[in-house]
Amino acid sequence: MKRFYERAEAAVLEGGHHILLDGRPLRTPGGNPLRLPSAALAAAIAGEWGEQEGTVRPATMPLMRLATTVIDLMPARRADAIAEITGFARSDLLCYRVGHPRELVARQQQRWQPWLDWAARRFGARLRVTAALSPVEQPEEAVRALTSVLERLDDWRLVGLHAATRLTGSLVLGLAIEHALLTADEAFELAHLEEFWEIEQWGADPEQEARQRAVRRDLEAACRFLGMLAA
Repeated sequence: MKRFYERAEAAVLEGGHHILLDGRPLRTPGGNPLRLPSAALAAAIAGEWGEQEGTVRPATMPLMRLATTVIDLMPARRADAIAEITGFARSDLLCYRVGHPRELVARQQQRWQPWLDWAARRFGARLRVTAALSPVEQPEEAVRALTSVLERLDDWRLVGLHAATRLTGSLVLGLAIEHALLTADEAFELAHLEEFWEIEQWGADPEQEARQRAVRRDLEAACRFLGMLAA
């Protein structure tokens, strides 16, 4: 749709943080008040609206999309979100290694294993690693431990974690982001470790680079979203 407002700003109304477009409170696509949990997030989303030129493009407003997901879909879809994230505990990227070449095997062990060890210490979830093509069956106690972590998160953090996990292919990396232990750049490099190794050998193509830019942009937004909740 065309831009229909002159000014976008954050404001405190009725004890909550809102977005005003020309002085009018913004609502979500579902028709709910866009009430946000922090001043930082409200200011950032107001910035997204302020940056629209001529046409409002939702694809360029990742923080707005995450916020409206929380407001419009939670808590009704909370159980679905937890189930989907839990699926990554059973197929976590960090658990699937290559068998060769030796350099890449060593790089995965060096860069990925510390985060699996962290998850084992922090959450009591020791996940199994495989270099085979067939899926590895994860211990149910590890999956339950990680599910318990998800169930303790509020809806806002759960949606942020869902985005980070989906974009990295790893619940362990998603939790490290949620705990502010990894930046977006660090998590992106870990999630694309094998791909970067291949680029080192044979170079990148334009389509691959475009896809990586899109993933990096969305992952940065998820990290910012989670960070502004803490603020």
